[in-house]
Amino acid sequence: MTKPKYPPFAGTERELLESHLEHNRLAVRHKVEGLSLELASKRLGDTPTSVAGLVKHLSEAEGWWFRHYMNGEVWIGNSTDENPDGEFDINPEETLESLLHDYDEACESSREIAKKFQLDDLTLRPVRGDHSPSLRWVYLHMIEEIARHNGHLDIYRELLDGTTDRD
Repeated sequence: MTKPKYPPFAGTERELLESHLEHNRLAVRHKVEGLSLELASKRLGDTPTSVAGLVKHLSEAEGWWFRHYMNGEVWIGNSTDENPDGEFDINPEETLESLLHDYDEACESSREIAKKFQLDDLTLRPVRGDHSPSLRWVYLHMIEEIARHNGHLDIYRELLDGTTDRD
């Protein structure tokens, strides 16, 4: 995959939000491309974070924000009270390709759900108590979430195999 093109500089508010979100989603794939599962699963510190774990976490974030909160579906992720970091755990049957496939599917589901709503529409499920953010807020949050983790992926990638986003 080639490096994603930078989003457009002009457009409607929705076009700009969606293009920045898509740019960040595509950047995840770009930053992970070419890694083996062994390297992608390697933890570089005391946290449960790894490249593969971040991809899995981002799939869950898509599910939580678009399916569960925005669309009102009952959606259960991999974290539990006993294992709050379960969304970062890589199961033996999972491969980097399967995790990226799941991420692509989660993103596509999010796109389809978002089409049903206007930017001012509120989530169908409350968030953190009784707050119901708008789709606009969800878009901004997901842009921030994915961009932050893309920074983590940059650091991991450079430490794992020396690849930088400048390459």
